[in-house]
Amino acid sequence: MDAKELLMTAARTLAVYVLILVVVRALGKRTVGNFSAFDLLVALMLGELVDEMIYGDVRFIQGTVAVVTVGAIAYADSWLSYWDHGMEAVLEGKPTMVIKKGEFHRPGMRQERMNEKDVLAALRIHGVRDMREVEYALVEHDGTVSVVHYDWAEPPTRADVDKEMATERRKVIGDTEEPPPAKRTLTARALDMQPGELR
Repeated sequence: MDAKELLMTAARTLAVYVLILVVVRALGKRTVGNFSAFDLLVALMLGELVDEMIYGDVRFIQGTVAVVTVGAIAYADSWLSYWDHGMEAVLEGKPTMVIKKGEFHRPGMRQERMNEKDVLAALRIHGVRDMREVEYALVEHDGTVSVVHYDWAEPPTRADVDKEMATERRKVIGDTEEPPPAKRTLTARALDMQPGELR
């Protein structure tokens, strides 16, 4: 087997990866369950490659080149996501809002193909009985739904009722209740959204 054939194996592996990534992303985040689209894709491809190698459908060296190619793609993806130059939104997707200010957010529900019952079921999993308490609910890139309550609907913490815990809290975060911008989980930058989308 020559080097050209091995390079073609690597190129075919990359092409299959891109094709499956497009299909998985088109199907929506809920399709992949608790995996990111990329994690699911890597698991599927590695499983298939190992199967082909074990049963001798491809030569061992070809399978090895394909497995190493998938591994290199996974490694590159993790670094691209870490550097956060917009590639994470392309490869993994970005959160999709399905509740905004206590109301169903129809554009996000359409994008994720979630009906009202799906959204309400996700809220129940978080113990939400009244969706008017929810400022935002978002489908994360791994298909899970995260819920952000209005401040007035947040359950009390130990620091709210115990003086010793309140003192410990002040030692950690200071006297301000509002987190600084770099520590907030609900900002347009953290969600890869335009600033106006959170209003």
